[in-house]
Amino acid sequence: MNIPDIPNTHALMMLIITALALYVFRRDDIPLETSSLAVLVLLCLVFTIFPFEINGEHLEPSSLFFGFGHEALVTVCALMIIGHALVRTGALEPVGRSLAKLWKVSPALSLLLTLIIAGALSAVVNNTPIVVLFLPILANVALRTKSDSSPMLLPMGLATLVGGMTTTIGTSTNLLVVSVASDMGLPRIGMFDFIVPATIAGAIAIAYLWIIAPKLLPSRSPTLPDTSPRIFSAYLNINEDSPAKGKTVAEVLKLTDNQMTIESIQRSPDNRNVISLPDTVLKVGDRLKVKDYPDQLKEYETVIGATLYAGTHKVDEDHPLKADKQVLAEIVVIQSSGLVGRTLKDANFAYRYGVSVIALHRGGRAMEIGRQSIGNVTIKTGDVLLVQGESEQITVLKETRGMLIIDGASDLPYTKKAPIALGVLCFVVMIAAIGVLPIAISSICGILMLLATKCLDWSEISSALSTQVILIVVASLALGSAMMQTGGAEYMAQVFVAVSSGLPPAGILSALMLLLAVLTNIVSNNAAAVIGTPIAISVATQLNVPVEPFILAVLFGANLSYATPMAYKTNILVMNAGGYQFSDFVKVGVPLIILMWITLSFLLSWFYL
Repeated sequence: MNIPDIPNTHALMMLIITALALYVFRRDDIPLETSSLAVLVLLCLVFTIFPFEINGEHLEPSSLFFGFGHEALVTVCALMIIGHALVRTGALEPVGRSLAKLWKVSPALSLLLTLIIAGALSAVVNNTPIVVLFLPILANVALRTKSDSSPMLLPMGLATLVGGMTTTIGTSTNLLVVSVASDMGLPRIGMFDFIVPATIAGAIAIAYLWIIAPKLLPSRSPTLPDTSPRIFSAYLNINEDSPAKGKTVAEVLKLTDNQMTIESIQRSPDNRNVISLPDTVLKVGDRLKVKDYPDQLKEYETVIGATLYAGTHKVDEDHPLKADKQVLAEIVVIQSSGLVGRTLKDANFAYRYGVSVIALHRGGRAMEIGRQSIGNVTIKTGDVLLVQGESEQITVLKETRGMLIIDGASDLPYTKKAPIALGVLCFVVMIAAIGVLPIAISSICGILMLLATKCLDWSEISSALSTQVILIVVASLALGSAMMQTGGAEYMAQVFVAVSSGLPPAGILSALMLLLAVLTNIVSNNAAAVIGTPIAISVATQLNVPVEPFILAVLFGANLSYATPMAYKTNILVMNAGGYQFSDFVKVGVPLIILMWITLSFLLSWFYL
C-alpha cells in the first residue's frame, strides 16, 4: 500500500478544516447554523490571509459565497415552501383519512400501505412535511384502536428516508450531490435517472420495515405521560387578617420565594382588573389570579394567609380543584413554528395561546428543570412541549401555522386551497421531469403560483424556510469547492484508493458508500455528501471507470441516515412522538443500513460497471 505524499499547504489546511467541520457539525451544544457560519468564515479568512493561485489566477475568498445563489439551495428552499403549503392546506389529508379508516379493517395491510405511501410521497416532497402529516394520523390510530404506536412511527419515519433517495429532488442531499457533480463538469443527472436501482432497494427496505422492524421494537410509551391536567387556575382572596394586606406585590412574592406568579388582580367592589406591578399595594378583598400545581396553590394560601377559591367556591375537602374542560396536548416544535432559537418567554407563548407549558421534552426525555424555568430555555427543533389548556384553546393551536400537535384528538385541517397546492406540486415535478424547465426554475414558478392563488402568504413562506438548512448547504458547498480547487479532494481520493488497493472497482465503490453511510449518521448528511462528491469523482478518474456510479454511491450512502436520532431531523420528531430511545434506532437502523448497503452495492455494479 503506497500512501501518497503530503499535498500542498492549502490542501493540507482544507483537510484540517474538513476534520474540524465534521467535529463541530456533530456537537449538540453548538447550533448547526453557528458551526456552519464559523466554517464559512474560517475558509474566507484562510484564503484572505494566505492567498492561493490556480493556474495563475488568484482564488477570491468572496467566491466561496457562491452557495447563497446556488441552484441547489434555491431548489431546496423552494421545495421546502411547497411542502409547507401541502401541510398548511391539508392537501394530503384525504390520504390520511382513508388510511385511518382502513387501519380498523386490517392493521397489517394498513401499515404496509402507510410505508409505501410515505415513501412514494417523499420521492417528490421533502420528508419533513410527510412525517408531520403521518405522525398525528398514526397517533390517532393508536389511541382509537388502543394499540401500541411503537411498531408504526419509527418504520414510517425511516420509510420517508428510503423514499427520499429515489429522485434528485427527494432530499436536499440528492440535490447537492447532483448539483456539485454538474458544477465539476459532469453531465447532469436527471430527476428519475437512478429510480430503478433506488426503487428495487427501496422495495426491499419497505419489506424489512413492514415485517421485521416492528418485531425489533419494544413497546414504548409516548412522551405524553397521562391525560389528567396538572395545573389549576384559582384565586387567592386577601382577608382582613392576611399578612399580605398592605404589602406590595414584590413583598408578597418574596414570601413565596418568588415562586408564585400573579396573572391579574381583581379589586372589589366592582371587580375591576388592576395591573400586577411590583409596587402595587394589595388591599382587603383583592383576588389574585394564579396558576400552579394543587400543592403549590395550597402552600401559597398558607404563606400569605389568603383563602383559595376556584370560581365562587372555596377550595377545601368538600370542594376540591376540578379539571373541567382542561386537557393536555403535546406540541412538537418544527422549523416553521417560529419557536426555534427563541425562548417561550421571548415568543410570549403562554399569553398568545392561553395555555400553560407544563414540561419540556428533549431527546425523548423530560428536561430536569422547574416549570418556572421552562420559559427561559432556548427551544430547538424536535423539542416537545407538554401544554395544558381548555379544549377550545388546543383547537386553536392545531389550526395555527407550524404547530404539530400529537394527541390524536381531531382530524387534520382541509381547505379549499388543497387541490391547488397539490396541482402546483404536480406541475413543478412534471415540468422538470420532461425537461421543459430546470427544477430550480419550475419550483420558483410554483411558489409564485401559491402566492397568486393565496395558498400561502409571505409570512408563511418565511416560516417555512430553515436558517439551519441554508447555512449548512452554503458552508458545505464552499468547503467542497475549496477542497476540489486546492487538491485536498484529490489527495483524499488517492489515500482512499491506496487503502482499498487490491479491491476491484465494485469493491472500492462499495467501500465508498459504506464510508458515507457511517459519516452521515455522525455528522450532517449534506456536509458528508458535498465532501464525498469530489472525492468520488477523483476516485473514479484515477480508476479510469465511469464516474456516475461513484456519484450515486455518495448519494445513496449519504441517505442511509437510519442508525441514530440525530442523523436526520425527522428522526428527532419521530423519537419524541413515540417515546423511543437511542437504542431503538440502533436496533432497527443498523440492520437496515447493512441491507441497503449490500443491495445498492450490487445494483450499482450490475447497472453501471
